[in-house]
Amino acid sequence: MVITAPFGYDEIVPLQKQHRVLMPQGATPAFCRQSNALAVSASEFTAAGRDYPIVFASADAGKTYAPVIVLGLAEGSNLFIGAQGEWDSTVYLPAFVRRYPFCISKLYVDGNPSGERVVCVAKAYVDDGGVALFDAQGKPAPRWQATERLLSDYEADLDLTAQMCAALARLRLFKPFTMQVVEGGRSGVKVRGMYRVDEASLHELEPASHKVLVNKGFMGRIYAHLHSLENFQRLYARAARAEGRQY
Repeated sequence: MVITAPFGYDEIVPLQKQHRVLMPQGATPAFCRQSNALAVSASEFTAAGRDYPIVFASADAGKTYAPVIVLGLAEGSNLFIGAQGEWDSTVYLPAFVRRYPFCISKLYVDGNPSGERVVCVAKAYVDDGGVALFDAQGKPAPRWQATERLLSDYEADLDLTAQMCAALARLRLFKPFTMQVVEGGRSGVKVRGMYRVDEASLHELEPASHKVLVNKGFMGRIYAHLHSLENFQRLYARAARAEGRQY
């Protein structure tokens, strides 16, 4: 039996009722500081799209896709982390970050998914000096109830996100694109390896396919994604300020 850890997590272990856990209290996990993109779920599109470009990534040459927010224009650069190592408090904080050090992991048996999921915690955060999440009778403390609700809602939303991406892929709506900055008539920064929903293909859909996207609630997310691409300009301006340049 194998428990898979999400991106950025080191070793994780199943959460036990007797565990005491160090609670970060809003601290940004270290792995975020070198991440120029981070996973985002479908229900976050509207909030996240106000601050970040939302694009789609594929790790298997276009067989499957997943949405991510772009945090920097260079590998290992997160422009939303301040000098003190904390996330900019004026922008949306993704659920991927808020759930840390907890997660829900899928179980694999002999390399095959078992369909079972288990609540886990980063092993480094299990500590006798940490917070008790359950009382002596094994009942969840209010703090854990809120965290458990976040985990459950986020996991359900990840399933919905996978369904949305699969539907868009079946309809062949994804198109690769490159973000390139042209400043003063000269080409500058390029960001490659991203996918977007192609508006022309979207408009050419058969009415039945269009209706399915609307009825499933995917159409609003598609347009949140498309509008969010305007944030690449703001991202470049943020990068320029970080380098002490005007834009």
